[in-house]
Amino acid sequence: MMAFLDYLDGVLYYPILVIVLVAAGLYFSFKTKFVQIRWFGESIKVIMEKPTKEGAVSSFQALMVSTASRVGTGNIVGVSTALCLGGPGALFWLWVIAMVGGASAFIESTLAQVYKRKDANGDSYGGPAYYIEHALHNKTLASAFALFLIVTYGIGFNMLASYNLQSTFSSYSFYDKTITPWLIGAVLGVIVGYCLLGGGKRIVKFTEILVPFMGVLYVLLALAVIVMHLGTIGTVLQGVLSDAFNWNKIMAGVSGSCLMFGVKRGLYSNEAGVGSAPNAAAAADVAHPVQQGLVQMLSVIIDTVLCTATACMCLFSGVLPTKELAGAPYVQQATTVDFGTLGPVLITLAMVLFAFTTLIGNFFYVENCVAYLNNGKMPSRGVMQAIRFFGAVVIFVGAGMSMAAAWDIADILMAFMCLINIPSCIALGGVALATTEDYAKQKAEGKVPVFKAANIGLSTENLDFWK
Repeated sequence: MMAFLDYLDGVLYYPILVIVLVAAGLYFSFKTKFVQIRWFGESIKVIMEKPTKEGAVSSFQALMVSTASRVGTGNIVGVSTALCLGGPGALFWLWVIAMVGGASAFIESTLAQVYKRKDANGDSYGGPAYYIEHALHNKTLASAFALFLIVTYGIGFNMLASYNLQSTFSSYSFYDKTITPWLIGAVLGVIVGYCLLGGGKRIVKFTEILVPFMGVLYVLLALAVIVMHLGTIGTVLQGVLSDAFNWNKIMAGVSGSCLMFGVKRGLYSNEAGVGSAPNAAAAADVAHPVQQGLVQMLSVIIDTVLCTATACMCLFSGVLPTKELAGAPYVQQATTVDFGTLGPVLITLAMVLFAFTTLIGNFFYVENCVAYLNNGKMPSRGVMQAIRFFGAVVIFVGAGMSMAAAWDIADILMAFMCLINIPSCIALGGVALATTEDYAKQKAEGKVPVFKAANIGLSTENLDFWK
């Protein structure tokens, strides 16, 4: 089974997914005139805009939900694994995939806003499944995407987050590999299950408070490490760049190279183009779809900053990455250089927070797609409680898995999502680009951008908003 998973993982990522992701990212970057750079300042401005309807999901709250899912165990364990198995050059390729992916994140979230739906209370919801159905008129493909998202985030990513969390305890003396993982999985499953009883609104409120708090603390920790090793900045950057462009090493084994690990771990972490963040973007109450495109583009940047923070803590410590240290042990050992025995404790605390918010954010996406498969309505309370209970069981099982199986399953499931969402975004790219031009035109005229579908020649027949 592991041999099959490794083979499928390798085929999907190289060459298929790498080509699709990079090509789409570059295509959208050029078409939007590199919106991820050009409108970076604008993305920060729109975050704090208030929703027009009291009690609706704000741009900031939508950002926190998507960031809660993006910012997780992959920012620590995923980056560490990439450095240990691929080499320091993986950091450079992680930056590249984030840069080009920012444009993809902008397009998919703008489309989610354009084609979002209205519920009985007047609030909005949506995502790739909805723009695939209502814009591409392909219910079958939309249902397939929704199903893949449920399996990816409800099973694959949740098992991986649970495994990654318990692995950080392996450096402590009380850790017993036959018992401790299951105990941690059980505790985590119960706590997450309890938090999910409040549904989507509780998830939004919870992430709004915790995500900024944990992100700032983690970046400050990394900055402290950099300051203590300022004299080695040149050496670290040289090591990253020389390894990133060591083509002889890369071509000798592409699947295990820094290029591939940077792309895989970068994609897992920032989720640009995967089709997850648009589910949060569609819930926001904004005056123009581009505003959520910009907000979700910024989420990719936030995630990349946190990935870079982990890499800096590791590489600046002077501890050499090895295959034996892959995962949490490398980060923990690296932090002992500057913080002694407190280092592993700090990383464990960060992992607890990151894993918890990842699991909470993942279920927001799962519930959105469960509703889609149920004709746009949330199933009965009993059905939802059963789904949440199953999710808690998945978290418990994931804690006892092997590292290779956990990563392979998550990678494979996510790849199928990408291979549906990216082509759909390309097919609908004209709508997203016209919407972007409408926003730019109104800004140039000194107006506060307000979107109307008719302004870009878009029929309102299949739209619940923007009429």
